[in-house]
Amino acid sequence: MPGLLSSPVCLTVIWFLSWSLRPSRAQIQTDEVSGVQYGRLGSNVTLACGKSQTRIPVVWHLNQSSALPWHKVTSDGSLVLLHTDHSAQGNYSCYDSQGLLLHSVKLRLGHPPGLLSISCQVPNHTHVRCSWVDSVKTFLPAKYNATLRGNGHEWRPCIVDITRKHCDVYQPRYWVTIHTLRVTETNGLGSETTYGRFRLHELLKPDPPESVLVKELEGYSKRLYVSWNSPSSWPLHDAFPLVFHIRYRPQGSMYWSEIYSDVSPVIISDALAGHLHQVQVRARDEVNSDSQWSEWSPLLLVRPWEVHTTTEPTEEPLPDDDDYPETSTAKTHKPEAEDEGNLGLVILLVLFSVVILTTVLSLIFVVWVRQRRRDHLAIQELASMVKMKSMPI
Repeated sequence: MPGLLSSPVCLTVIWFLSWSLRPSRAQIQTDEVSGVQYGRLGSNVTLACGKSQTRIPVVWHLNQSSALPWHKVTSDGSLVLLHTDHSAQGNYSCYDSQGLLLHSVKLRLGHPPGLLSISCQVPNHTHVRCSWVDSVKTFLPAKYNATLRGNGHEWRPCIVDITRKHCDVYQPRYWVTIHTLRVTETNGLGSETTYGRFRLHELLKPDPPESVLVKELEGYSKRLYVSWNSPSSWPLHDAFPLVFHIRYRPQGSMYWSEIYSDVSPVIISDALAGHLHQVQVRARDEVNSDSQWSEWSPLLLVRPWEVHTTTEPTEEPLPDDDDYPETSTAKTHKPEAEDEGNLGLVILLVLFSVVILTTVLSLIFVVWVRQRRRDHLAIQELASMVKMKSMPI
């Protein structure tokens, strides 16, 4: 057997079989990707055909297609993609002249991280939530690491929610004057760290009051009953009291009336009878004057109590419709009395007009007579003066 395996014929058969099986092995490995390479959008990206420096002719494919974006192939078989855009992303594979897969790589294109826009909310004294917005759209998956510390204290982890891009810190050192948040964003093209400085006591803003209820008070046409619960996120402790701001107005009015209270419920005593009213409630930390008011609770509409008059039922049997003419449920009107009343009103108006006209004419006549007398006296005086001047001296 050893002599048979070493014979030239046997060696030729073994070489032929190994050569004929190479393309099938390459075909099996076509869809395999050895790694991910990241590149910047708009730049030139170079993809190496494996680690070998041997200068052999190679063929590149993108997603199993020979159609490639704008490119060139270097003498060592590397593929250079020119001025890349999103269409250049995908799975790249390089083969030798016989179709053997030499290397494959997945290309992702995007931008490195930029600075973040950070904001923080403090719904109570024991919880800080900070969120951020990217200033650069990277188009690449990113990881975030966040920490918070008060001045003079160590860094504490801020628990990150990558999907919502925010982090939470519980039991912060609330009474430390200034806190610093540090957020580092990392992707395949680099990392960027952003710092934000905050005064937690100025950011304290409770959630809106819950279970707000507004209803009428029976028997009182100008009163409304308003009740609510403290926000569930606020600790129920005497050390953290809340003050509440209630505002209300008739629907359609531009002006709000206001009540401040530290307890629920309150009674509105100056509502406008018979009108729908809009009512809202908000809250703020009573001790910390630098804190912020919560958002207003949802707008509620309610009308004060109204007297509902009902007609007392009569015990007499109702007549048939055929026996009596149809009547109205409103008050019965007497045409004769109504006409007499209208005639009397017309007569009074005419008499009043005559009196007014007579008075005005009398005044005009008196003024005219007085003016005539004054004119007559003036003419007499003027004539006397002329006669005196004409007399010889």
